[in-house]
Amino acid sequence: MKKLFLIIGAPGSGKTTDAELIASRHTNITHYSTGDMFRAEVASGSQRGEIINTYISAGNIVPIDIAIETILTAIKKASTDVVIIDGYPRSIEQMVELDRYLSKENEVELTNVIEVEVSQETAFQRVLGRAADADIVRDDDNEKVFLNRMRLYIEPLTEIRTFYTKKDLLKVISGEGTIKEIVDEMDEFIQSKI
Repeated sequence: MKKLFLIIGAPGSGKTTDAELIASRHTNITHYSTGDMFRAEVASGSQRGEIINTYISAGNIVPIDIAIETILTAIKKASTDVVIIDGYPRSIEQMVELDRYLSKENEVELTNVIEVEVSQETAFQRVLGRAADADIVRDDDNEKVFLNRMRLYIEPLTEIRTFYTKKDLLKVISGEGTIKEIVDEMDEFIQSKI
């Protein structure tokens, strides 16, 4: 059975970087970022990519059916027994839909949901810093889109935390430290669960 870890966090929390670094340390872990999966679909020029782009470029959430199709395809294609997906779920509807799917699934088990917790100030500085340092600036790395993405992240957060806490699946890790501190703590936790 595949063990699935979901990593959630505000834009700029470092969740993608953390997950990439953990996966690079272990041959038995595959990492997928929903954002990267969506951007790859956009870059492919497909019809689905065009639809996804209309949502991403405005900082809005990609429709559930498209997101679930993308995620489930990735999990099933993973060559490892441990899969980390970051950036999902981002809404109560996504959470409920994923839970419904996993309750019927014999091949995938949601092992934990890890929240990388950062202040809005830290997240904002990281996102604008990322834009300032990048050769190619992502369309969604600007103040207006950041504030919309942050609002969309925060609105369902209490309910998402409550849902996964009741299932004894939520682990909160501070994202305010150094990358090494955060990754070491997260990696140690994941290793303890596999």
